[in-house]
Amino acid sequence: MPHKLTPFITPEQIAERVEIMGREITASYDSDEPLVCICVLKGAFLFFADIIRKIDRAIEIDFVRLASYGTATSRTEDIVFSKDLEISIEGKDVLVVEDIVDTGHSMDFLLHVLRRRKPKSLKICALIDKHERRAMDVTVDFAGFKLNEGFIVGYGLDYAERYRELGGIYELSTDTDS
Repeated sequence: MPHKLTPFITPEQIAERVEIMGREITASYDSDEPLVCICVLKGAFLFFADIIRKIDRAIEIDFVRLASYGTATSRTEDIVFSKDLEISIEGKDVLVVEDIVDTGHSMDFLLHVLRRRKPKSLKICALIDKHERRAMDVTVDFAGFKLNEGFIVGYGLDYAERYRELGGIYELSTDTDS
């Protein structure tokens, strides 16, 4: 079934918002200690690369991998935690960088895992905050864009591993979605 991609957020809008978010993140931390930035793979990798270059302070980076969508456009019940951190976060300021926080199930799971490791602080930065579907009590501290509905792809976001490479964000639909 062919997909239709409708432009939703341009590369220029993303770049402008990432610049502003970088300043907001920089201003919210007053410690001289490095900020630990954790990228949630796979979807956040492009956003992560851009946002960490806009944070004006020392940082450490690490990666985790969670999966909850598979090839579906709605959340499944299983969360797979397939890559863990390689550095300690105990006593450190931690910023989790995610592509999209939708129902909050994946992020709630990850926050519980990370809190047990005793960070000094733990905040979330997400490119897309899709709050109206939020099923878990998860707050996005730094949100790029708010989204009410729709399934989006591009700039790291995918559908069945497709469309991550697109520079902008597009709403994905099929001919049967009309």
